[in-house]
Amino acid sequence: QGEWERKKQAHSGRVPLTEAVDPVDLEEYLITHPLAVDSGPLRDLIEFPPDDIEVVYSPRDCRTLVSAVPEESEMDPHVRDCIRSYTEDWAIVIRKYHKLGTGFNPNTLDKQKERQKGLPKQVFESDEAPDGNNYQDEQDDLKRRSMSIDDTPRGSWACSIFDLKNSLPDALLPNLLDRTPNEEIDRQNDDQRKSNRHKELFALHPSPDEEEPIERLSVPDVPKEHFGQRLLVKCLSLKFEIEIEPIFASLALYDVKEKKKISENFYFDLNSEQMKGLLRPHVPPAAITTLARSAIFSITYPSQDVFLVIKLEKVLQQGDIGECAEPYMIFKEADATKNKEKLEKLKSQADQFCQRLGKYRMPFAWTAIHLMNIVSSAGSLERDSTEVEIRSWSERRNSSIVGRRSLERTTSGDDACNLTSFRPATLTVTNFFKQEGDRLSDEDLYKFLADMRRPSSVLRRLRPITAQLKIDISPAPENPHYCLTPELLQVKLYPDSRVRPTREILEFPARDVYVPNTTYRNLLYIYPQSLNFANRQGSARNITVKVQFMYGEDPSNAMPVIFGKSSCSEFSKEAYTAVVYHNRSPDFHEEIKVKLPATLTDHHHLLFTFYHVSCQQKQNTPLETPVGYTWIPMLQNGRLKTGQFCLPVSLEKPPQAYSVLSPEVPLPGMKWVDNHKGVFNVEVVAVSSIHTQDPYLDKFFALVNALDEHMFPVRIGDMRIMENNLENELKSSISALNSSQLEPVVRFLHLLLDKLILLVVRPPVIAGQIVNLGQASFEAMASIINRLHKNLEGSHDQHGRNSLLSSYIYYVFRLPNTYPNSPSPGSVHYATMARSAVRPASLNLNRSRSLSNSNPDISGTPTSPDDEVRSIIGSKLFHEELALQWVVCSGSVRESALQQAWFFFELMVKSMVHHLYFNDKLDAPRKSRFPERFMDDIAALVSTIASDIVSRFQKDTEMVERLNTSLAFFLNDLLSVMDRGFVFSLIKTCYKQVSSKLYSLPNPSVLVSLRLDFLRIVCSHEHYVTLNLPCSLLTPPASPSPSVSSATSQSSGFSTNVQDQKIANMFELSVPFRQQHYLAGLVLTELAVILDPDAEGLFGLHKKVINMVHNLLSSHDSDPRYSDPQTKARVAMLYLPLIGIIMETVPQLYDFTETHNQRGRPICIAPDDYESESGSMISQTVAMAIAGTSSGRQHTTFSAESSRSLLICLLWVLKNADETVLQKWFTDLSVLQLNRLLDLLYLCVSCFEYKKVFERMNSLTFKKSKDMRAKLEEAILGSIGARQEMVRRSRGHAFGSQENLRWRKDMTHWRQNTEKAEIEHEALIDGNLATEANLIILDTLEIVVQTVSVTESKESILGGVLKVLLHSMACNQSAVYLQHCFATQRALVSKFPELLFEEETEQCADLCLRLLRHCSSSIGTIRSHASASLYLLMRQNFEIGNNFARVKMQVTMSLSSLVGTSQNFNEEFLRRSLKTILTYAEEDLELRETTFPDQVQDLVFNLHMILSDTVKMKEHQEDPEMLIDLMYRIAKGYQTSPDLRLTWLQNMAGKHSERSNHAEAAQCLVHSAALVAEYLSMLEDRKYLPVGCVTFQNISSNVLEESAVSDDVVSPDEEGICSGKYFTESGLVGLLEQAAASFSMAGMYEAVNEVYKVLIPIHEANRDAKKLSTIHGKLQEAFSKIVHQDGKRMFGTYFRVGFYGTKFGDLDEQEFVYKEPAITKLAEISHRLEGFYGERFGEDVVEVIKDSNPVDKCKLDPNKAYIQITYVEPYFDTYEMKDRITYFDKNYNLRRFMYCTPFTLDGRAHGDLHEQFKRKTILTTSHAFPYIKTRVNVTHKEEIILTPIEVAIEDMQKKTQELAFATHQDPADPKMLQMVLQGSVGTTVNQGPLEVAQVFLSEIPSDPKLFRHHNKLRLCFKDFTKRCEDALRKNKSLIGPDQKEYQRELERNYHRLKEALQPLINRKIPQLYKAVLPVTYSFSRMSLRKMDL
Repeated sequence: QGEWERKKQAHSGRVPLTEAVDPVDLEEYLITHPLAVDSGPLRDLIEFPPDDIEVVYSPRDCRTLVSAVPEESEMDPHVRDCIRSYTEDWAIVIRKYHKLGTGFNPNTLDKQKERQKGLPKQVFESDEAPDGNNYQDEQDDLKRRSMSIDDTPRGSWACSIFDLKNSLPDALLPNLLDRTPNEEIDRQNDDQRKSNRHKELFALHPSPDEEEPIERLSVPDVPKEHFGQRLLVKCLSLKFEIEIEPIFASLALYDVKEKKKISENFYFDLNSEQMKGLLRPHVPPAAITTLARSAIFSITYPSQDVFLVIKLEKVLQQGDIGECAEPYMIFKEADATKNKEKLEKLKSQADQFCQRLGKYRMPFAWTAIHLMNIVSSAGSLERDSTEVEIRSWSERRNSSIVGRRSLERTTSGDDACNLTSFRPATLTVTNFFKQEGDRLSDEDLYKFLADMRRPSSVLRRLRPITAQLKIDISPAPENPHYCLTPELLQVKLYPDSRVRPTREILEFPARDVYVPNTTYRNLLYIYPQSLNFANRQGSARNITVKVQFMYGEDPSNAMPVIFGKSSCSEFSKEAYTAVVYHNRSPDFHEEIKVKLPATLTDHHHLLFTFYHVSCQQKQNTPLETPVGYTWIPMLQNGRLKTGQFCLPVSLEKPPQAYSVLSPEVPLPGMKWVDNHKGVFNVEVVAVSSIHTQDPYLDKFFALVNALDEHMFPVRIGDMRIMENNLENELKSSISALNSSQLEPVVRFLHLLLDKLILLVVRPPVIAGQIVNLGQASFEAMASIINRLHKNLEGSHDQHGRNSLLSSYIYYVFRLPNTYPNSPSPGSVHYATMARSAVRPASLNLNRSRSLSNSNPDISGTPTSPDDEVRSIIGSKLFHEELALQWVVCSGSVRESALQQAWFFFELMVKSMVHHLYFNDKLDAPRKSRFPERFMDDIAALVSTIASDIVSRFQKDTEMVERLNTSLAFFLNDLLSVMDRGFVFSLIKTCYKQVSSKLYSLPNPSVLVSLRLDFLRIVCSHEHYVTLNLPCSLLTPPASPSPSVSSATSQSSGFSTNVQDQKIANMFELSVPFRQQHYLAGLVLTELAVILDPDAEGLFGLHKKVINMVHNLLSSHDSDPRYSDPQTKARVAMLYLPLIGIIMETVPQLYDFTETHNQRGRPICIAPDDYESESGSMISQTVAMAIAGTSSGRQHTTFSAESSRSLLICLLWVLKNADETVLQKWFTDLSVLQLNRLLDLLYLCVSCFEYKKVFERMNSLTFKKSKDMRAKLEEAILGSIGARQEMVRRSRGHAFGSQENLRWRKDMTHWRQNTEKAEIEHEALIDGNLATEANLIILDTLEIVVQTVSVTESKESILGGVLKVLLHSMACNQSAVYLQHCFATQRALVSKFPELLFEEETEQCADLCLRLLRHCSSSIGTIRSHASASLYLLMRQNFEIGNNFARVKMQVTMSLSSLVGTSQNFNEEFLRRSLKTILTYAEEDLELRETTFPDQVQDLVFNLHMILSDTVKMKEHQEDPEMLIDLMYRIAKGYQTSPDLRLTWLQNMAGKHSERSNHAEAAQCLVHSAALVAEYLSMLEDRKYLPVGCVTFQNISSNVLEESAVSDDVVSPDEEGICSGKYFTESGLVGLLEQAAASFSMAGMYEAVNEVYKVLIPIHEANRDAKKLSTIHGKLQEAFSKIVHQDGKRMFGTYFRVGFYGTKFGDLDEQEFVYKEPAITKLAEISHRLEGFYGERFGEDVVEVIKDSNPVDKCKLDPNKAYIQITYVEPYFDTYEMKDRITYFDKNYNLRRFMYCTPFTLDGRAHGDLHEQFKRKTILTTSHAFPYIKTRVNVTHKEEIILTPIEVAIEDMQKKTQELAFATHQDPADPKMLQMVLQGSVGTTVNQGPLEVAQVFLSEIPSDPKLFRHHNKLRLCFKDFTKRCEDALRKNKSLIGPDQKEYQRELERNYHRLKEALQPLINRKIPQLYKAVLPVTYSFSRMSLRKMDL
C-alpha cells in the first residue's frame, strides 16, 4: 500500500499526488487579480457570462384550440388547485451555456459527420494504385518474352545514357540553390506550414466508443397527456341487401384476455338523408360534432387479444330481434324487382315505427374484427394499402391462421403488435350476427370473441345477416387535422369548423398507466347492465331506462351534460337504453357518457327512470309508462361515488330530499320492487383529473384545503375533524400517503408534491400554534419517490432518475409564492415567506438552539403569534429547510433519501436559483448569496454523503453509483450559483474521504472508478475553463500578481522576465498549479496516478481516465468560445503537465511501430528498459485478475485505443499551446527527457499513419476481434459497473431489443454493406487526421531544433529529431505533409551539416533511402521535393570535403535495397527524378567549375544501371525461385563491394521471410554476418570478435564463400566503403540476433545454439549481463523445445526437378534439387510448376514426365517444355550416420540425396520377386541445404543397382524395423501395432514374408558370390520372427476382451508362419561356417556398392 504515499513526492513539494491540495479561493482571487483586458474573447475566460442562468416561464403547449377548463367560475379550492396545476406556465431554469459542457461534446460519433463536411481530400501515393490494366498487360508481355537471365549484357551503357538524356525532368523548385539565411528559410517554412491548417484536431479523430457519456443529463420530456399507439379507423359505407330504415352503429375495442372494454364507444351512422328523414320529428338538428365517421383509437398495451367490436341498432319496432332481422336475411338485393311489393310493405311499416317509436332503439346485430390479423397481414402485403375482405367464417378463420403463422415468424408476441407502422388496410366486413336478446351482456360478448378465435366456432353455424361494411384502418398520422378530443374540444389545426370531424376516442387502458395528469378531464361513464322485473306486478315488458344527471330534485333540474351519440345534438338532458322486446329482465349494453361539473354538491345525483314502451298503437294507451325509479347520489362524504351498484327500484316517484340519501336507505312509506331488493345493476366509472378516487389522497388534499379555507370542522369520510385535532390528523394523513394506490399517486403527482413542499415552506398556524411539518413532508416525499423508483423501472434514465420526477422538477416545481403574476394566496393562517434575507441578530441564537434539539419539528411554543414569530418562521426557504431536514434525518428516512438523493439535490438547486431570481440576487457577489448556516448544512450533507459512498461502495454497488453521480451533478450545479471556492472545498472534502479510504484497500480500482465518474461530472461544467483560472500566471497565491498588461501581446502574457521556476510550475503538477487550476489539476493528477506503472490494480481504469481527458479536450476544441487561437492557447495552458505525464508513460504505450518493421520501436533509450508485452496476448494484469490475484509490479501495455487517445491529447496540447512557452520549457529539459519527447513523437507518427483505402476493407474483421478483447478485459477487471448496466437497461426496454441489434451489427459482416461511401468518408477523415497530426509533430520538431539553435547546446538530440523525421517519411504520408517535411529536412541539414555526414551516418543512409523512395513516387509534387532534397544532400556533402563518396555509396545501396524489396516500385518515375537531379547539376552555376557535376552524372548513370536490373526482377516477380536466383546473381556481382552485397543479401532475407522460408532467411543473415565479420576483422583486431567466415562454419558449410577475396580488391577504410550501419560491432550483433530469431521460427533450435556461441563472447567481453541473461533465456527455450518437440519437427521435403526443352532457355537440361515446405506432396509441387510454366508457355506446351527414369533427349518433342519431378530423400554414408544422430542432424547441411527406381531386365518396372531389381540414384548438390536459396544445382550423379536378393534383404530389414518401432513406441499405439502385425503375419499377404523366404531361402544358391546375401537374408528372417513374437506379446497386453478372438487368429497365423519358416531359417550354408580361414575373400564386389540399411 505504500505506493500511494510514495507517489512522486519529488516534484510536488509538500502534497503528494494522491492527496488533494487546498483550492484557491476563486471569488477572492478574481477580486484581487483584475484583468487588464476589458473585452474580447479573453475577458470571457475570466468570469461567467452575466446571462449564465435564466429563469423562464414558458407557456405550456395546449393541444386544443381552447384550453380544457371547467365553465363554472366558482370552484372549490381543490378543483382550483388542479386547474392551476394543469394550466400554469412551466417554470424552467435554463443554464444558457449548458450545451457547451462536455456532456454535449459535438465530437461524438453522430454529430461528427456534420462537422467534417468540406474537408479537402488529401492525396496519398498509396491510394494512387497504378492503372491496373496497362500494368497487367505489361507483366504478361514480360512473361512471354524470354527466360534468360542474361539477356542484356551488363554493359549497354551507351543506350541507357542516351535514354536518360532524352527524358523529361519534373518541375524544379524555385530559389532552391540560393544562399538564403537560415532564419529566413525557417520563417518561410513556418508560414507555409501554418497556412491552411485544420483548426480542430478532434473533429478528425473518431471519439472513443463509449456508452452514453456519464455526464450527459438529458432534458426530461415535457409532461404531456398519455396516448398509446394510435389507430385511425374510417367508416366508409354500410349497405344491407335491403334499405328500409336507418341503422345506427357503434365501435369499441375489447381485450379478451383482460376481459375489459379498452375504449369508449364511437358512435356513427352511414344513413342516407332519406333514411334520416324518417326520424325528423324525434331528432333535433344534428350537431357537426356528432357526424364524425372516422375515429382515432389509442392502444397502450396492444396484444393478440384485442378485437374491434361493431354493434348495430335500429329503431324499436314490434317483434323480437329475430323477427325484425328476418327480412335482412332472406331478401337479396338482386331480387329487388321481384320482391317489390313486399319491400314496399316493409318500408311503410318502418315508416310507421319511425314516426311513433323514433326515439327508442333496439339491438340488431354485431360483428368483431381481430385487430392484430389486420395489422399483421397488412404488414406482409406489398401494396400501398391492402384490401381485406372478410366474407364468410371459413375465410375469416384462414385469415386468422395466416395471422398466427406470420406471428410465429417474428421473434416474440409483442413485436408483432406494433401498430405504428403497418400498411393501411381497407376491410370489407360482409357478415353480421344478429343479437340474441338474452345474450347482450359483456360476459357473453367475451365468450363469443374467445370462441371466434377457435377454428370450429359456434358462430359459424349461425345464419349471418349479409351486409357490406367498409372501413379503413391505418396508423394515425402525427397530428391529423379536424380532430375532437373526447370532451369535443377542437385539437389544434382545425382550419374550418364546418368540416366533418374525426373523433379521438378515450382509451380505458387494459392495465395501469403511470402518467401524471396534465389536462383537465372530468368524465363519467354509466353502464346500465341488467334489470330484474320478474317479480314486479303489472305489465312491464318493453323496458327502457332513462338516465339523467340532476343538480336538484325538480324534473327541470336535469343538466344537459349527456353526450349525444350520432346525428343528434351535442349534449342532451337524458339518454334512453335500447329495448329488448317483451323481456321483463333485460340486459343492457349501453354506455352513457356524462360531462361532470367541476364542483359537485350533495344534491348532484344520477336519476334512473324505467319505462314500459307500448309498441302497438292502441286506443288511449300512452307511448311510455313509468314503471320504476332509482338514483345514485354523486358525492358520498365529499368523495365521488363510483363503482358497481345493485340498486333497489322504487315503484313511485322518490319523495322530497331523496337526493342526499342513497336508495338503499329504506325511506318510510315508499313502495319498492321485490321488497327493496337490489334489482338494477349499473356500473359508474369516472375518468377524472379532479377526483383522485383514492381515500388516502382525498383525505390529504381535503385537510390541506381545509387549512387553506380555514373551514372547520372538516368532514372526511365518516369523520368530523375539529381544529384541535387537525395537527395529528394532518400528520397521520401525510404518513398514510404510503398506503395509497400507486396509479392515483402518479396521476396527481405534481399537485401532491406541490402541496408537500408548501407545507414545508409555509408551516400552517393551527389553533394559534405554528406547526412545523418539515420532517413529515420530507419523509413523505422520500417514500413517494422511492415507490416510483421501485415500481416504474422502465422509465429511468441512465442515472436511475425516474423521468416523471425529473420532469416535475424541471418544469413544474417552483417556490411557493412565486407563481408569476398571481397574488400570494398566503392567507392569514400561513406564516408567509419573509422577503428579506436579513435576519434579526437576536434570532440566530434561537435557531441554533432548535437545531441542537434532536427533532427539528418541535419548535418552541411561541408566546404570541406576533410579528417576531412570523419573521422567524417566515424565513423558511425551501432549500434551507430541505438541507436541514436531510442533515438531521436518520434511519430509514435517511436511507430512502440517499436512495434518491438526486431528487432532493435537484429540488434544492432549483429552489436556490428561484430564490436568487426572486430576490434579484442572481448578480450579487457569490459570497453573500446564501447564509452561513445554509452553507454549513450543505457542507455537512456533502461530507456525510461522501463518507456513505466510501463506506458502502462494496455492499450497495448500484445505489452508491447513483449516489456518487447525484452528488457530482449537485456540485456541478452549485458551481453555477454558489461561492465557487466553497464548492471547491466541498470537492476537496469528497476527495479526502476517498483517499483516506484508499490507503486501506487491497483493490482500490472500484473506488477510484467512482471518483473518476465524480470528477468527470463535475468537470463537465460548461464554464470548466473559467473555473480553472486560465489567465492566472501561477504566482504563489500569497502575493497577488500585478495585472498583466502584455496579455494581449503576441507572447500572450508570458513576458520575458517570467522566471524559469514559473515555467516548470506550469508544466508540472506542482502545488501552485494544482491550487490555481483546481479542476484541471485534479483531472491531470488522476491521470498521472492511474497511469503510473507502479499503481497497483488500477490497470482497468486506464481507458476510463484517458477518455475523461480526451472528452474534455475534444470539447474545448470544438467550443465556439475558444476558437480564437490566443484563447485556445490559454485553455491549452491548463494541460501543459499532460506532456510530462505522457512522457512518463512512454514504456507502456502500445507499440504502433511494430506493424512497420520487425525491429519494433527505435527508441533513444535502450529498448530493454521497456518491458512491454506483446500487444496480442491477454495482458498480464488481466491474467492475474482472472486468477484472482492483484497484479505485481510490471509494465502493462496500454491498449491501442487508449494509447491513441492519449497521443491525440498530447498533439492537441502541442498544437494549441503557446510556442514560446513550449520552447522555454524544452530549454529546461534534460537530454534524456527531450529524447523521451522525441520517442513520443516517433510513436505518434506510427499511431496516426494513414491506411490505404483497400486495406480498410480487410482490416475491419481484425479490429472487431480486438474490440471484443478490450471488452472482455474490461469486464474481467470489473471496471464496468452497475451504472453501465443501467444505461443498457434504460436503452432497451423491450427485450433489450436495441442492444441485440447493435450487437448483431457488430458481429456479422455488416461493414461490407455500409458501402464504399462510408469507407471513403473514413479515408477522407483519416487522411486529414494523418496530415494534421504529422504537421503538429513537425511544428514540435521545429521548436526542439530552435531550442538547440538558441541555446547552442544539446546537439545530441538532433539525431533523435532526424530519426522522427525519417520515420515520418517512411510512413504513408499525404503530399501536403511531405512537402513541408522535406522543407524542414533541408533546413535541418543546412543548419547542422556535420550532423549527417559525421555523426549520424546511419541516419544518412536512411535519409538517402527515404528520399529515393519518394523520388519514385507517382505524385509529381512529392518527386520534385524529394529530388530537390537529394540534390542538396549531395551538394552539402560535397561542400564539406570536395567529394560526396558517402552520399554516393548510401544512395547506391539504398537503390539496391529499394529495388530488391519493394513490390510496386516504379522505375519510370525514378528515371524522371534522376533526370531532375541531372538538371539541377547542370543549372548549378556555383559549382560548375568543380568536379561536382561530373560526379553527379557518374552517380546517376550508375543508378540507372541498377534500375535496369530491376526491370528484370519484375519479369520474375511471379517465379519465386527464378527471382531469388536473379537476386543471388546480382549479389554475386557485388562480391567486390561488400556494402552492396550485404544489401542484396538483406533483400533476399526479406523475400524469404515474406514466403515464410525462415531457414533460408536465417542463412542469408548468417552470410551477412559472416561478410561483416570478415571486414571487421580486417579493420580492428578484437579477440572476442569472430575471426571471419571460418567462425561460422558450424552454422553452415556454405559460409566460406563470403571470405574477402583479397586485400587488394577492397580496403575497408576507404571513404564510403563498409560504412553502413551493419559494419559495426552492434550491426554484427543485430544480424546474428535476427538470424537466431529466424532459425527459431524455422524450428532449427540447434542452429540457434550455434549462432549464440558466436554472440556470447561478444557480450561477455562487453560485460553485458542483461543481454547474456536474455540469450540464456532464449537458449533455455530452444533446448526445451528440442526436448518437447521430439519427433514432431518437420523441416522440408526435397524434389529433384529437371527441365528439358529449348523453351526453358538457360534452364534447359538443368537439374535442381528443390526444397519445399514439410509434407509437400509430389502432386502439389508438380501442379504448381505445371501451372506456372503452363501459364508462361501455354498449357498445351508443358508436359510433366511421370516416371523417374533417365530422360532421352532425342525422343522429346522439340516444341514442348518437359519437367521431370522426383521425390528424393537425404542420403548418408554409413560412416556419416555416426555423427548424424538426431532428426536435426539428418536434415541439416544436406548435400546428397537419393531416389530409387524399380526395374526388371526386360524393361518392365515391376516383376516377380526373383526378377525385381532396383536402381538407386544419388545426387550431390553444389551447396548444402538449407542455403540462401531454395533450389540448388545438381553437380554430380551416381547410381547403384541392387539385385533381387538385395532388394529382398532391404524389404525385410524395413519390415523388421517397422515392427520394432511399433512395439517399443511410447505411448503405445495399438492401431499402428495391429496394422504392422497384420502386414507381417496375416495369411493372405501376397509377396509377404513367407513368399520371400520360399523364393530365396528354399535352396542354397549355386553362386558362391550370393552366399553372403543368402545368409544375411536368413538372419533377417530370424530377427523378423523374433520381432513378430515381441509384437504379439505387446498386442496381447493392449487389447480389450472384444479383440481376444482376433489375437488368437493372429497367434495361429504366426505359428503357421513360424513353422513354415523354421526349416528355411535353420538351413546354414556350411561353407560360411568352416574354420575361419587365414585368407577371406571379399565377396561384395558384385554389387556396385554395398548398401547397409
